[in-house]
Amino acid sequence: MKQLLILSGKGGTGKTTIASAFIELARAKAFADCDVDAPNLHLVAKVTAEPQRQDFYGLPKAEIDAGICIRCDRCRGNCRFDAIHTNKDYQVDIFACEGCGLCAVLCPVKAITMQPAVAGELILYDKDTVFSSACLKMGSGNSGLLVSEVKKQMKAAAKEVDLAIIDGSPGIGCPVIASLSGVDMVLIVAEPSLSGFSDMERILHTAAYFQMPAAVCINKYDVNPGNTEKIVDYCQENSLPFVGKIPFDNEAVRAVNSGRTIVEGSGHASQAVREVFKNTLEILIGLGDEDDE
Repeated sequence: MKQLLILSGKGGTGKTTIASAFIELARAKAFADCDVDAPNLHLVAKVTAEPQRQDFYGLPKAEIDAGICIRCDRCRGNCRFDAIHTNKDYQVDIFACEGCGLCAVLCPVKAITMQPAVAGELILYDKDTVFSSACLKMGSGNSGLLVSEVKKQMKAAAKEVDLAIIDGSPGIGCPVIASLSGVDMVLIVAEPSLSGFSDMERILHTAAYFQMPAAVCINKYDVNPGNTEKIVDYCQENSLPFVGKIPFDNEAVRAVNSGRTIVEGSGHASQAVREVFKNTLEILIGLGDEDDE
């Protein structure tokens, strides 16, 4: 299975819009949404199966048994996260607790235990197509581990699929690094703004650190032609494949607002994203040829 990961250095570049268009153009039988903090690929993904849902357990949380607690204050006094408070009884703030377990080790009467805690939900649609997704609970950590589980369940369910398309998270944090693991190529969706250029550089450096082949496209390129030119020049200077430019298109906005992909129309953006898709797949297939050699 070839895995194409679509990333952006920042939110709002149109990463999911491009990913959904690629899924439509490829008629992909397997895809995943690894933006577990704010998943939204399901809004345009054409899936008919009822989702299979299962709890995802992150780090355990401390729990204090008030019947055993002797109020020695060791737990509260040594918690660097200020997660333990006392009123009548000692209590743990589950949103502040990081699950380190120090309080349980320090408690002289073993009144504190570490209990499994649900940190999110894994979601799998598995019928004609395999769509793997997840949603992290508000205030929970372990986003990187949850992303790994999303990819793992996609691969397990889609055994004979040739191509999988993965919509990653914005930025360069833990979920992005987990998304990069095991994929064959990354497409960076850049935005022609000052912050877009800077964040594109950051995600490209991250991909390069993990020795991951990357290509770049620009969404809404005509909003700022000067910054678009800077991005194209940067790619040329650094020998990075540049696969195309997609214009701002009101028809594309209407398509997304109605839950459709931007290729389901005849606007300028629809035509441009087809060219970006074609160029990207040529590079991805070429990588396979290089491996064979």
